[in-house]
Amino acid sequence: MFKYFPHTEKDIKDMLEVTNVASVDELFNSIPSKLGYQYDYNLPRSMSENELRSHFKQLEKKNQPLITFRGGGIYDHYIPSAISEIVRREEFLTSYTPYQPEIAQGTLQYIFEFQSMICELTGMDVSNASMYDGATASAEAMFMATAITKRKKILISEALFDGVKEVIKTYAKYRQIEVIEVPSKEGHLALDLSHLEDIAGLIVQLPNKYGLIEDFSLIAQKVKEHKGLMIINSDLQVHSLIKSPREMGADISIGHLQSLGMPMFFGGAHAGFLATTKEHIRKMPGRICGLTNDIDGKRGFVLTLQAREQHIRREKANSNICSNQSLMALWATVYLSLMGKQGLKEVNEQCYKNSHYLEEQLLKLESFKRVYQGFYIKEFVIETTLDRNKLETYLIKKGFLSGIMLEEKQLIFSVTERRTKEEIDQFVCEIARFEHDTLR
Repeated sequence: MFKYFPHTEKDIKDMLEVTNVASVDELFNSIPSKLGYQYDYNLPRSMSENELRSHFKQLEKKNQPLITFRGGGIYDHYIPSAISEIVRREEFLTSYTPYQPEIAQGTLQYIFEFQSMICELTGMDVSNASMYDGATASAEAMFMATAITKRKKILISEALFDGVKEVIKTYAKYRQIEVIEVPSKEGHLALDLSHLEDIAGLIVQLPNKYGLIEDFSLIAQKVKEHKGLMIINSDLQVHSLIKSPREMGADISIGHLQSLGMPMFFGGAHAGFLATTKEHIRKMPGRICGLTNDIDGKRGFVLTLQAREQHIRREKANSNICSNQSLMALWATVYLSLMGKQGLKEVNEQCYKNSHYLEEQLLKLESFKRVYQGFYIKEFVIETTLDRNKLETYLIKKGFLSGIMLEEKQLIFSVTERRTKEEIDQFVCEIARFEHDTLR
């Protein structure tokens, strides 16, 4: 049992004797007493395991389970039960960084498979072992673009999620990088193609924060004509139905991985990804796992190109990301393995069917009208004359979480494959009742 404690009573006694100090408190006599903690901790009594379980069950009852129609980057997708069982296996679940490949082949193999799956979905040549999330992956992609082009100006779409934009601007501030937002028109990127000189790159989002999906192929071509890099931040789920980032002209593909089987977790922790073309591999941040042969000719997995990383080059490293989201990357890997290509396609076909059905039903109500024309899969913006705050409060009482409020009278709803027709119909029915009571 003592192996779980840093010092036993005997250890403490021996150290005090060696240092000729009477007590542990005496060790800290040089610290003024006024700086010490002056209050009682007032901690509750300890509990047995049975009592603790009962306590948490009581706390759990305070939660109100809601049927959600909210997205904005975190989505209520179905999570196969097998995932949590597989990721708990000791071959995978570890806090150990796999610097010694001879004792970490399980970890390194799933990282390699994660990278391979990311490359297959994005169409890119190489992926790293994961990023913290989609926002920091966007910032790291910006650093890549400025390092590759030797330029200090980056364009970002106004239709990126607000949190992503804030992270990009925070990172840019201390690297003296100029960040310019490109406006949207009717929910689509309104880029002036005649003013692309001296840019390191352009960061766009797919789907954008309005839920719309755009084909950036032409824009990517124009950006490259001016020696800039095209960076596409995307939800990998949607690429089962549309072109890959590479097919749209991306030089760097990034994004948030929550939709690949991860719980919503109040917004995190999740993981991000970053993939690029082979020519830019030495400017990539983070770890890369490679496949090689040992001296006996047996296949093995190792961390490769480590000279780019912080633990080797310190302040000269490509990035200061000193770890990755390996556990959550494993989560995504298991999800993709279980679902397969056809499973991903079916998920997004159901999302498409459900979201368009909800929009059709809402548009039958007097207080709603369509905002944007364009292709979407699971998220759409709609305008309402109803009081959005009162509507949200009403729907919560009825067991539903409504969409996110945008500017003016707009709401954005998200509908995944988890929502049934009965749930959607009941949701619309409650909105219709609220509308009737409000307008009568």
